[in-house]
Amino acid sequence: MSEAVIEKVDNDGMVRLTINRPKALNALNSDVLSALEAHLVELEAHPHLRGVLITGAGEKAFVAGADITEMRDKTPEEARAFAGQALRTIKRLETLPVPVVALVNGFCLGGGCELALACDWAVASDNAVFGQPEVLLGVIPGFGGTQRLPRRVGPAMAIDLVTTGRKIDAQEALRIGLVNRVMPQAELENYAEELTKQLKGNGPQSVRGAKQAVHDGMDQDLDSALALETSLFAFCFAGEEQKEGMAAFVEKRKPNF
Repeated sequence: MSEAVIEKVDNDGMVRLTINRPKALNALNSDVLSALEAHLVELEAHPHLRGVLITGAGEKAFVAGADITEMRDKTPEEARAFAGQALRTIKRLETLPVPVVALVNGFCLGGGCELALACDWAVASDNAVFGQPEVLLGVIPGFGGTQRLPRRVGPAMAIDLVTTGRKIDAQEALRIGLVNRVMPQAELENYAEELTKQLKGNGPQSVRGAKQAVHDGMDQDLDSALALETSLFAFCFAGEEQKEGMAAFVEKRKPNF
């Protein structure tokens, strides 16, 4: 692995981003956020992007949180700027037009949990630990946790987690809907490989349209959201992808997207 704080590997449009500070448990500091944002800007313009996997280097942590050594002496103005940098970067991750999946191994706390919340879904190894422990440090979540967490797990559970600072294991994270799947640590890489194959085998424009329908529709009333879905559904029939997909089904072969 390189010395860069973010490692990027592109596998025919399936991009893997690895936060590479294992000695610091992949904690988020200004350098990590700047490097991550730079990669995300590139991915926004990627002509053949199919999906993004994001994880942390080493076996101990996805991201153990924001870097306390960098934050401890910040003024309120500096803290606002740091949070703004994180929010801007995480929003870029959240709004990528393709599926974004967090592969969570080990600690996923504070800013790490907030990073995972911005992904479309999360898959955890059975040694994963989640939490928003900011109140134990005399602050509150500042990278979106108070807003994305209740949208993912409901307000009652979110208030529980952000006001107690308690940590939960992977099985409880699965039960409350914070993650989608839990598997043995040794199987996480196999899952990543299978997911890569699956997403690369689906129609790229239809995958983008499905994500857009869900994300944009969540902020609209039901009738408006259904109208959006209908428009995106109809748009699928304007391109070659729908023709190839349905022809392949009729002809009992795999589509060539």
